[in-house]
Amino acid sequence: MTVISSNLGASSLVPTFTDCLRSPLTKAHIHTLQINLGKRCNLACSHCHVEAGPKRTEELTEEVCQQLIQLIQKHPEIQVIDLTGGAPEMLYGFRPLVEAARQANKTVIVRSNLTIYFEPGFEDLPEYCADKQVRIVASLPCYLSDNVDKMRGHGVYDASIRALQKLTELGYGSQPQLVLDLVYNPPLPTQEKQFRLTPNQISLEQDYKTFLQEKFSIQFNHLLTITNLPIGRTGQFLKRQDLYGKYLQFLSDHFNSETVEGLMCRHQLSVDYQGQIYDCDFNQMAEVPALNQQGNPLTVANLLASDRLDLISTIQTRDYCYGCTAGSGSSCGGALL
Repeated sequence: MTVISSNLGASSLVPTFTDCLRSPLTKAHIHTLQINLGKRCNLACSHCHVEAGPKRTEELTEEVCQQLIQLIQKHPEIQVIDLTGGAPEMLYGFRPLVEAARQANKTVIVRSNLTIYFEPGFEDLPEYCADKQVRIVASLPCYLSDNVDKMRGHGVYDASIRALQKLTELGYGSQPQLVLDLVYNPPLPTQEKQFRLTPNQISLEQDYKTFLQEKFSIQFNHLLTITNLPIGRTGQFLKRQDLYGKYLQFLSDHFNSETVEGLMCRHQLSVDYQGQIYDCDFNQMAEVPALNQQGNPLTVANLLASDRLDLISTIQTRDYCYGCTAGSGSSCGGALL
């Protein structure tokens, strides 16, 4: 057992995530390369674990972009290229990576905030994504306007609805090659009694579909429910409310061992804008690098030099990993169970 530091607001003992697992978490077959293109974004959402925003300048370099293209071309076992940010569409390397991946017949995911479509110079993004058959995973933390604007900023809901209507017109949500998924995140709690696991994904998806179709004629494919992990702005918010330790204990109390087999970190490599490798996007933001069997951090250049993806045996875990294993589980693909 370990005590979560009192300055984080804990009131009792919380077992470490390693104690709960009882054995090391290991990598399985790698099929997904998730690339964070940087931290620049046109929004600064209150729950953003990346801490992205308009004033951030970090983004992919040309050298790392070319290395990633080589990696995509050399490894047919990589089936999915998952592009995130920041707002990935506004960052260097977005279109070259989309095009290299599609030429290699890989699925491309872009994690979009939707409002980027209305920024100068990015108005063609919906048509571009449709032409390249990019799967869009879009944040819409509620189907009601007040909740969305509280988390993401005034006017974001209306812009998101207009963007979704545009995507629907292009065939997203109805044509099989144009997949549009929405992401639900719970509201950030301001008191302990507001702690919640994500709702049942199937049931909530139907609520979203009914509301958005009837009110706005919007179609989409799937709803993905994702738990707020206590890192980045979410972690900072919880600390200001003196809830960090209590929230972590809430997540640990709902640890579900059945979720471990399907954890996203087991089948993916996460890459940052500098070409450094992590086990998942959350570890990337917490600056916990993936380690090879000799205990050394890895880069894209290392993967290219070795001509292998399976250089990692043990996944690096921290106590915020409880967020991915609580209840029905949580991943970039939604609920695990």
